[in-house]
Amino acid sequence: MRNARRWQAAAAALAIAGSAFAAAPTAQAHTGACPTLTISQGWYGQNQARLQELIDSYGKCGKGAGAAKGHKPVAVFDWDNTVVKNDVGDATMYWMLRHSKIRRPQHGDWHTTSRYLTDQAATALAAACPSGGRTLPTATDTRCADEIRTVYGEGTTTKGATAFTGFDRRRIEPQYAWLAQLMNGWRTADIKAFARAARTENLAAPMGTEQQVGTAKVTGWVRYYDQQRDLIRTFQKAGFDVWITSASPETVVDEWVGGVGVAKDHAIGIRSVTSHGRITPHIKGCGTVADGEDGMITYIDGKRCWINQEIFGVRGAAAEKVQPAARRQVFAAGDSDTDVSFLRDATGLRLVLNRNKNELMCRAYDNNDGRWIVNPMFIQPKGRKSAAYPCSTTAYTDHDGTAAPVRRGDGTVVADQQDTVYGG
Repeated sequence: MRNARRWQAAAAALAIAGSAFAAAPTAQAHTGACPTLTISQGWYGQNQARLQELIDSYGKCGKGAGAAKGHKPVAVFDWDNTVVKNDVGDATMYWMLRHSKIRRPQHGDWHTTSRYLTDQAATALAAACPSGGRTLPTATDTRCADEIRTVYGEGTTTKGATAFTGFDRRRIEPQYAWLAQLMNGWRTADIKAFARAARTENLAAPMGTEQQVGTAKVTGWVRYYDQQRDLIRTFQKAGFDVWITSASPETVVDEWVGGVGVAKDHAIGIRSVTSHGRITPHIKGCGTVADGEDGMITYIDGKRCWINQEIFGVRGAAAEKVQPAARRQVFAAGDSDTDVSFLRDATGLRLVLNRNKNELMCRAYDNNDGRWIVNPMFIQPKGRKSAAYPCSTTAYTDHDGTAAPVRRGDGTVVADQQDTVYGG
């Protein structure tokens, strides 16, 4: 409960500040009293001005929540494809496959790597990967590497069979969790070393680089977004408490966040259960999900839970619910449907990088409360999506996987939306 008391003391001040910002959502004249964003290139329309207004309103130099004694307004950023281009979890998985760093599953039983793995996937993995040895020879055994890569990346076997089933699609994505679970048997220090090695390679590789994993060519480069680094540092100078949330393993994300000036204790990712100093195939839970039940990661509603728990000190079932405005982040940034819940919780502004993700773009373009801002990706932005986002029919994925309409908080259905903010 590292921040709970502070937030209780500052609740009234934040609520007042939030009301003031909501009443004046357009950019105001900058007084020069607050730190300013220094990078203009890449920001769409009035987005930079809107962000500067947020800084001026909530920062310690302004008259908003940040001016309240002992209180810092919170800003939360998703990581992969929001602060960096491409995915650091993928980078680490590919590095581990290329260097034969995935251990053989317990007793050779692939079901032990994920409670959601199907029989077809377990059988395919067992047939593709050798049964002997402590680690799997994926650097040279292309069949084994291909099966693991496909189950992880596509959620199917190489023959097209479904790889995972029986999970809550608003709380966990087993493919993402599987990377953390395949770290079984290693010490945290080992995984940090793997992540650092992958980081070095991916930052050094020219943009557009592909690497060989098994028989496939996969993405082999990552870049920090200069605009997001500038935004994070400006928030920090203005007195914001900046956090990172990611559906990549926290041990991996920890090795990247220093590049934007965020401390490791301000990163929230998938957390593994450890035993005798070694990582197990189980993950820590949040809210009503206990450690080792493997049912809640930093994914859609799970991101909300972990943010409420780790930043605002909310425990138990309450962590899974939307908190009062005074106990929520002022700002949130994301790029995917996996970020929808914590973005909706933000009380000031919600920055969306457009990757053509259905539910997220439906909510961002609907913009029913005027707090959403959309920006093209800063590197290799996507072009315009030709068809409308199917908001009124299938853009929402329910807990059981059923496709449904996207609804606002009052239950009304969001109309289909056209893509209007995209790359050239």
